[in-house]
Amino acid sequence: QVQLVESGGGLVQAGGSLRLSCAASGRTFSSYAMGWFRQAPGKEREFVAAVSWSGENTYYADSVKGRFTFSRDNAANTVYLQMNSLKPEDTAVYYCAADLYGPGRTTKQHYDVWGLGTQVTVSS
Repeated sequence: QVQLVESGGGLVQAGGSLRLSCAASGRTFSSYAMGWFRQAPGKEREFVAAVSWSGENTYYADSVKGRFTFSRDNAANTVYLQMNSLKPEDTAVYYCAADLYGPGRTTKQHYDVWGLGTQVTVSS
């Protein structure tokens, strides 16, 4: 059984950077894809980024493309979301999730396991 734990959230000024981490345990980490989603108050949970099991393929929402970088370290059972040039509209709870049977998809319904989330707040 896969378990996911996020860390690295916090408060940052607009234009700043944060790096989120998500540590996985359970099933062999290099056998499944991973994703990041976020949910702002009163809004639906939305796709942010995904990475294939090997790390060779990454996918980003248009709203974060060019500012966020998703990477994985299979030896450390960890994925990272480097977030640069942060904007107030990036404020949300960020969740990592495991896509156990797919290539790293963009819809939350395809993800099988979720972490509890980490809060990111960007002040203007």
